[in-house]
Amino acid sequence: MKWRDTLARISRVRLTPRGIGAACVGGVLIPLGLVLTLPDLVGLGAAALIAVAVAWVVIGAQRLESGRGALHVTRAVTPNPVVRDRTAEVSLLVAAHQATGAAYERLSRLRLSEQAAHELAGHQGIRARVSARADRITVHYSLTPTRRGRWSLGPLLTTRTDVFGLVRATQPLGSATHVPVWPRTVELAVRTRSVGDVDHSATGARLQSTDDSVLREYVAGDDPRRVHWASAARRGQLMVRADESAGVRPVTVLLDRSLLPHWQESGSPRRPAAVDDGEWAVELAASIATSFLDAGHPARLVPTSVAPSVEGVRFATTRASRPALLDACVDIRGHRGAAEGQHATSTTARALRLARTPGEIVVAVLGPHAPDARHDLAALGAEGTCWALLVAPRGAGFQHELDQTAAELRASGWHVSTSEARTDPERAWALLAERAP
Repeated sequence: MKWRDTLARISRVRLTPRGIGAACVGGVLIPLGLVLTLPDLVGLGAAALIAVAVAWVVIGAQRLESGRGALHVTRAVTPNPVVRDRTAEVSLLVAAHQATGAAYERLSRLRLSEQAAHELAGHQGIRARVSARADRITVHYSLTPTRRGRWSLGPLLTTRTDVFGLVRATQPLGSATHVPVWPRTVELAVRTRSVGDVDHSATGARLQSTDDSVLREYVAGDDPRRVHWASAARRGQLMVRADESAGVRPVTVLLDRSLLPHWQESGSPRRPAAVDDGEWAVELAASIATSFLDAGHPARLVPTSVAPSVEGVRFATTRASRPALLDACVDIRGHRGAAEGQHATSTTARALRLARTPGEIVVAVLGPHAPDARHDLAALGAEGTCWALLVAPRGAGFQHELDQTAAELRASGWHVSTSEARTDPERAWALLAERAP
């Protein structure tokens, strides 16, 4: 295996213009010396070719990560994870593993080229600021990711030449860093009259006792009379009493992955309109979940799946759990086809019925569905509080299914509103909240 790696590195070596000149001179001098019977001329030509060959083998056989001149790469991304369309700063350090002359000599002849996925680099690419010292090279640059997901940064590409500048080799150095990109979220007004009425109607008007209350962080809008001053003094932050059965009903946000472009083995599709519509749906679902969490409700996000593990998706209960909620959005992608999407919605709806907790609110971001999937969704709404924001597809021929889905869900007790893709999230949420009792 080692000799194969060595041969692979040697095969990546290329001649520089100076090396090409030396090889041409050697190739001319040797036959010329033989014709003129001038041994010195033959020796000069052979020396030029041998110098090129030796430089080729030496540069190709060397590994930058090992030996007396070993180098190592450190890459840091701040913040990490990154939010889509937000800027992150990257610092890259290439340093000598040990303070040796061989390492310093390698660094002095090294040229760097950072690799970044197009989704990370954005439309403007990478504009780096480089500072070099004898024992290290530091690179700083900014990234503005344009797509949610988990994208590769690196490995670093290095180009180096031999002492005489005859050959050059391009080799990777270090490993790749996978940077997760969160969806953008906006703060939605979930503390509306609608939510308050829903909570109140489910819990009645009984007064809370200290025996059935829990403590949570204070958020804007909480009644100051509910502040637990003893805990606030002990923790150094305001804490409020919250009845587990009143005011903090858990919220499950159901995301229909059929709204995203169909995933293929060859990779995600490159249809800009479909991709943007799918990303809007993910960002809307993430905004709803995080807004309920910030308002004091335990929240979770459940995407549709053919093999859902709803019980394994825990509720985020504090603001410290917000990163975990957004991490769950990073790798969400579409189904493999329309049939799988319909089946996944039915399976997930049935799983939610079995795992549903008392008082749980389900807020769904859905597309139009066939009768079987509509039946399972309707059964979910008949057993508890369910809201649905139906996204109108852009293609023709779906309006009938959209109307049928909305009518069947409303008949089973769902509170339903419809919205076009890429509508402002605050407006889409306001349309849904207005339809609540």
